[in-house]
Amino acid sequence: MKNLGLQLYSVKELAQKDFIGTLKEVAEVGYDGVEFAGFFNTPAKELKKALDDLNLTPCGSHTGIDLLQNSLDEVIEYNLEIGNRYIVCPGIPPHMRDSADAYKRLGELFNRIGQRCKQHGIQFAYHNHAFEFEKFDGEYGLDILMSNTDPELVHLELDTFWVEYCGLKSVDFMRKYPQQCSSLIHIKDLKSTDKKVSTEIGSGIMDFVEIVRVGKELGIKWYIVEQEEFEIPQLESIRQSLNYMRSIL
Repeated sequence: MKNLGLQLYSVKELAQKDFIGTLKEVAEVGYDGVEFAGFFNTPAKELKKALDDLNLTPCGSHTGIDLLQNSLDEVIEYNLEIGNRYIVCPGIPPHMRDSADAYKRLGELFNRIGQRCKQHGIQFAYHNHAFEFEKFDGEYGLDILMSNTDPELVHLELDTFWVEYCGLKSVDFMRKYPQQCSSLIHIKDLKSTDKKVSTEIGSGIMDFVEIVRVGKELGIKWYIVEQEEFEIPQLESIRQSLNYMRSIL
């Protein structure tokens, strides 16, 4: 059985109204775990109890760069208390990615963050969007970043949607960075090549059979579903995506 998680940003409107109640609904859909996009001021002890009661495993927490730079000890403490072993930087502001040198400096920063996380048994990772595929001196920003980070300290939560939106193949980057891609992967389907619109997994244009096949080769621990645009109720959408992923894993 492969672990399937849900990035809670997919149900952010529901979570904002009733965070714990939304976790219960996600568990009832059948997901094994949840990746957080904020905790809505929930005490760690309360969240840990809810996760245990619902048999949900934390499979990541998206944490902004400001918190990672300025409050890392507190971030680590909270995540340890809820049982989460993956802290993910979900993106970076323009001034930290506007040149090859900026990406090299970012790599140094991520190594330091990753080292601190590792000391507490936590894996640090970076989540890409589309901007990392801008080239500097003929090299993608993402490649500059990866070549300037320790593959043990900094993993890559590859967002397949953004890779494919840029006209590239997710499996190429998975094979290029097998160690870095072995923890988490974002499963997010692209509705069409001409729009930045996500849809239920398996109903868009991406080849997740191939992505899963390579993921199995890499031993990826968590396949994390994410969706941002919806034409049907969110809970039905995430159920359809889960059912499709179960059918190909």
